This record gives sequence, structure tokens and C-alpha cells, in this order.
Amino acid sequence: MIERQVDGMVLGNKLGIGSDAELAREEERLTKKRALELFEGSLLDDFEAGTFAGLARIHGYLFQDVYDFAGQMRRENISKGGFRFAPSLYLGDALSAIDRMPQTTFDEIVEKYVEMNVAHPFREGNGRSMRIWLDLMLKRACGVVVDWSLVDKEDYLLAMERSPIKDVEIKALLKSALTDRVDDRQTYMKGIDASYRYEGYGTYTMEELA
Repeated sequence: MIERQVDGMVLGNKLGIGSDAELAREEERLTKKRALELFEGSLLDDFEAGTFAGLARIHGYLFQDVYDFAGQMRRENISKGGFRFAPSLYLGDALSAIDRMPQTTFDEIVEKYVEMNVAHPFREGNGRSMRIWLDLMLKRACGVVVDWSLVDKEDYLLAMERSPIKDVEIKALLKSALTDRVDDRQTYMKGIDASYRYEGYGTYTMEELA
């Protein structure tokens, strides 16, 4: 579900949009264009892998046209589906601890990803940014990425919901979708489209915006 309202109001944005549906469409269009730039400009090659600083650069680049808080750690407490993410008061400490987690094997990288999801450091756009962040870690350490187009939406969401308690399910799901086509444009573009569908976005495809 797309959750972009605060106290019944549309989340403040640089576009001056007051309709949640219109904001969702423009956010998808603008951020997918930025996601394509990340790939085609090889910009991710210069980003840190596995740190909050690296994740913040990804988020900042994707959402720079839409939100003033792009790339900035949230100050609000947020929740989704009854699950409360890390309290803002302790978020900085949580992110420092995640930075120190190892990331040399597939299991370690997914464990780090799960912890970052629990932290949910941004006001909006966490999942889409973190899946790119996860792939960057996997590419650097293991020479693989997730082919997200092979990962079913409902299976993924259920596995992520259960992952803070037991991460076996999300590890098995992602491992079955690994590919060594780490620099393949189609794999990346289909993956971004799938990543956005997990969050309820499906107005545009990457091919349409290329």
C-alpha cells in the first residue's frame, strides 16, 4: 500500500501537489527516471555499499525532485500495518550498529538488509531505495544481484513481514532469484518495475520512461 498521508494530509512535496493519487504518479515517474540514471551513468559504482551513507545517497538521488527530505534520516516515528519501525530517538544508534554488521556472505548481507528494513530510516521511499542498496552489496561481495522480476510480490511482503523474527524465508526467496547478470540493463529495469509494484506503483514502466 502507498502511504503518503500525514494526519489526513498529503505528504509535503517539492511539486506542490495536493492529491495523493497525483503525487503517487509523479513520484513514480520522476524517481524511475532517476533510477535509470543511476544505472546508465554507472553512478552506483561510486557509492558506499552497506552503509547508511551509501543508502542515503541512493535515496537522495531517487527522490531529489520530489521531497525536501530526500537522503535525510527521518525525525518522525512511523509504522506500517501495525508494525512500528525503529523509534526516531534511537535511529542514529541503530544505523551505526547496522553499519558495523558484516557483509561478506549472502546470509550476512540479507541479515543486514532485514535490520535496515526494521530501522526504516526515511519518511518515505525506504523499500525502493533499500532494494537497490541490497543489490549493491550483493554485487560487490558476491558478484550477483536479485532478479526482482522473479520474486512474487505477496511472497516477498509476507517474508519481509516475518523477517525480524525469522529470516529463513526471505533468505530462501531471494537466493532462488539470484543472477550473475549484474550489469544487464533489462534485468535492472525489470527489477525496478517489480520493486515499485511491491509498494503499489504501476503506472509507468522503466521502458516507457527510458
